[in-house]
Formats: sequence, C-alpha cells, structure tokens
Amino acid sequence: MAFYGIASNLVNYLTTQLHEDTVSSVRNVNNWSGAVWITPILGAYLADSYLGRFWTFTVSSLIYVMGMMLLTMAVSLKTFKPTCSNGICNKASTSQIAFFYLSLYTIAFGSGGTKPNISTFGADQFDDFNPHEKRIKASFFNWWMFSSFLGALIATLGLVYIQENVGWGLGYGIPTFGLVVSLLIFYIGTPMYRHKVSKNKSPARDIIQIPVAAFRNRKLPLPNDLSELHEYEPQHYIDSGKRQVYHTPTFRFLDKAAIKNANTDASSRPPCTVTQVEGTKLVLGMGMIWFVTLIPSTIWAQINTLFVKQGTTLDRSLGPNHFHIPAASLGSFVTLSMLLSVPMYDRYFVPFMRGRTGNPRGITLLQRLGIGFVIQVIAIAIAYAVEVRRMSVIRVHHVSGPKEVVPMSIFWLLPQYTLLGVADVFNAIGLLEFFYDQSPEDMQSLGTTFFTSGIGIGNFLNSFLVTMVDKITGRNGGKSWIGNNLNDCHLDYYYGFLLVISSLNLVAFLWASSKYIYKKESVYVKEGCIDLIEAKAMTTPLGICN
Repeated sequence: MAFYGIASNLVNYLTTQLHEDTVSSVRNVNNWSGAVWITPILGAYLADSYLGRFWTFTVSSLIYVMGMMLLTMAVSLKTFKPTCSNGICNKASTSQIAFFYLSLYTIAFGSGGTKPNISTFGADQFDDFNPHEKRIKASFFNWWMFSSFLGALIATLGLVYIQENVGWGLGYGIPTFGLVVSLLIFYIGTPMYRHKVSKNKSPARDIIQIPVAAFRNRKLPLPNDLSELHEYEPQHYIDSGKRQVYHTPTFRFLDKAAIKNANTDASSRPPCTVTQVEGTKLVLGMGMIWFVTLIPSTIWAQINTLFVKQGTTLDRSLGPNHFHIPAASLGSFVTLSMLLSVPMYDRYFVPFMRGRTGNPRGITLLQRLGIGFVIQVIAIAIAYAVEVRRMSVIRVHHVSGPKEVVPMSIFWLLPQYTLLGVADVFNAIGLLEFFYDQSPEDMQSLGTTFFTSGIGIGNFLNSFLVTMVDKITGRNGGKSWIGNNLNDCHLDYYYGFLLVISSLNLVAFLWASSKYIYKKESVYVKEGCIDLIEAKAMTTPLGICN
C-alpha cells in the first residue's frame, strides 16, 4: 500500500504541487520507479551472501519507514512546499526539491532490501521435502501477489482521493502509519519463522568462476560420455542437504569448466561440478527470458504516467452530483481485475488445465508468461484505438487548451486498465514464480531480482523513450508527440509505436521460450533419495511438451 500510495499519483503531485512539466514529471516518476525496482539487486546480494533474508529485510524496512516519514514531512510542512499567493504558485526552490527527492530515494534504497527478500522469505516457510507443503507452495505466489494487489486497491481508490481532496500530508501519512503497523505484526511472528541457511557463502561467485574455468579449458575436448564430467557422489548431496542439478545440453561451452583432470598441477583448484555449471547456465537462460520482459515492463509503466495524464483531459464527472473522479483512481481497475482474476486462476483455471496437461501448475511457467504478453499487446492496441478516438473528439469539438476538458468519458480508458490487470495475473506473478523457481538453490533472492530489475529497467526505458520521442518529434518547431498540452499533441502516435515494439517483442519471446530448458534437479534426504524433476526440457514454443 505504501509504494502504490506514492507511485499511483506521484505524476500529479509533481505537476500540480512542484509545477514540473509533463515530460519532466513522467521522466522523474519513471526514474524513481526504476530505482525502486533496480536496488533489490544489492539487497538480494547482501541477503544471499552475508546477512540472510530476515536481517536484510529488517534493516531495509527501517530505512523504508524513515523515507516515508521524510516524505510525509515534505508534503505536509509549509517549509518544504512552494508558496502560493492569489492562486499563483511559485516554483519549488532547490532545497525543497532536494528534500522531496531525498525522501523518495530513501524509500527506493529501503525497498532494495524489502522487495527481493520478503516474498522469498515467505516461500522459504514451505518445506520442499514435505509433499503437502510443496503442493501448497505452488499457489503461494498467486496469493502473495493477491495481498499486494489488495494494498494497491486501497491506495488507488482511497489514498488517491484523500491526496487530491483532503490533503497530501494525510494521503502519505496513512500508508506510513500502515507500514509501521504491518512491520510490528510481522516481527511478532518472528519465533515461528523458518530461516533458510545458505550453504554457499558466495553463491554469486560461480557466475564468474564457471566462464573463467571454461575459457581456461577451452582447448580441451569435451568427453563423449557426460558422466565423465566432474560431479560429486550422491552421498555428498545427501549429507549436505543440497540439490544436485542434472546436465542440460544448452551453453555447452560452459561444460568445459567441469572437465576432469584438466589441472595437471596438484596444487591447482579442482574442476567445477556439473551442478555448479548448471547453476550458471540457469542464470544465463533466465537472462535471456529477462531481456524479453523489458518491453512489457515499459508498457506497465504507462499506468502511473501517461495513462494518468491522459485521464486528466477527459470528463471525470460521475452521477447527478457530478462527483469528480481522480484520474489516478482509474488504476484501481487494474487492481480490481487482478483481485478477481487471481482466485479464478488458482481455483478454476489451474485445476481445469491440470486435468488436461498433467502439469501441477496447469500450464508451464513460460506458457503463463506468453498468455500474459498476448493480453498486454491487446491492451496497448485498445489504448491506441481509444487515443485515436480522443483526438477525433478534440478535432470535432475544437478543444485546444491544456486545461480544457475533452467531452469524452474517462471510462473509455477502462478496457486498457482492466486488460493490463488480467495480463499481470499471468505475467507479473508468473515472472516472480519463474525466477524464484528456476534460480540456483543458493541464489533465490538474487534470482527474484530478475523480476524486480526487469520492472526497473522497463521504467528507465520508458523514461528514455519519452525523453527521446519528445526531443526528436518536437525539434525544429514540430509538434511533439508528448507535449505539455495533451490536447494538442500526438499521443496516439506514441501508443502506436509502443504497439509495434510490443508485437515485435512477443515474437522475440516466442523464440527465446523455444530455446529455454527448465531446471532439472534431485533432492536427496537422509532416509534415501527422492528424485524431483522440476520440469520437462522445453523443446517447443511456450513449453508445449508432449
């Protein structure tokens, strides 16, 4: 709730309270959102290598609370706000802007340790060695995101209204108080939590060590029999409680890191194991999938930026009393569609598909992502069509002023918001589960940062695109596609551009998914050996395996 309470209406605060122009406000919102989602890389590394998930989350949550308190002060105290006289407001001073953004980026820094660790810490509470708990864990991320969506709904419906109609101080103070209360509840349960101990003090080191070893052995031939590659005996994994990962035929050049007798000097370090090599392969494979999620993240960034600004130009009155709907509140329909879709997906869609595919999840993880990306392309196509109609209405009614209301209901935007919410049930939850599930055992916090960093880079990419499109289309006195006056620009062209790159990205995703091979591992226990093959090798687009 705290994050969405800020993000959903930040663009309006920047334009109406700090008096930033449209392009600058969109760019600053994207840069801040990008920082919120990119800093988890650092938090995940600290958790996996040094502090553990619980303590990384604990320290980071305190920083997060401090940032929320500073932000509440920044929007509440007159000292930190621009002064107004007779309806004319001065621009914010350098010190006021500095304090406001210091507060925002303190929150971004705190989120670096909370976002990658709280969801993985929750997943750690389920025992993979217990068949019942492992089955329940398959639904964990669905309901984890459901609770997040519930907080987002409160933010986009309640907090946005309070911010615009009661006061920004109260609008930010409520989520600050809620954050403190939720953390107290979390820490009350501390004695009952399971803490997963990392079995590798530097799990990220293999990512560098494996390619270096493979390059060092580049002139050595690979054995025809893969069993000749270096691997510990099963007893080693039984004693250590670690999971053995089976060999896969991808990135074969890395297999040279596991060639036996590659070191003639007895004092040299032993060759890497197949399990270590496969961990690096997993990271490379996830990187390939991560790359084709950047454009979908860019589309998602429109919800809190251009979609909101687009909504401010439309007729927002509702009912005979002409209740004025805050433009940012339309984002609640993204959340509502998510909240309705998650139970339907988990309780009906998954069992229905499970009976036909035999897959415990109903469909494969990449199939889930693919469906979400298709829905997202449809959503941006509808956004383009709606904007074309808005421009048509503007021409018919000769609307030209930046504050003139276009005689077209804001509810025309509902389909694009709703479809993006449904798409997120497939791709946002699917991505979080995919990167957690496919990560090497000791890198699952770092693995989930593929999810958060993708959103972060998507926001930065949107910031870059908005800035460059504005500069290129507005040069030499031309009409910018994204100007301060959305009633006299070509936002429809920009949406058309997003539709084209989204469609091309969908093709790239289909190709990448056809090349991806799922992790295959065994879990050994003291009483014996239980083989758990996590998924079949993926040999066709979207993992449709026979």
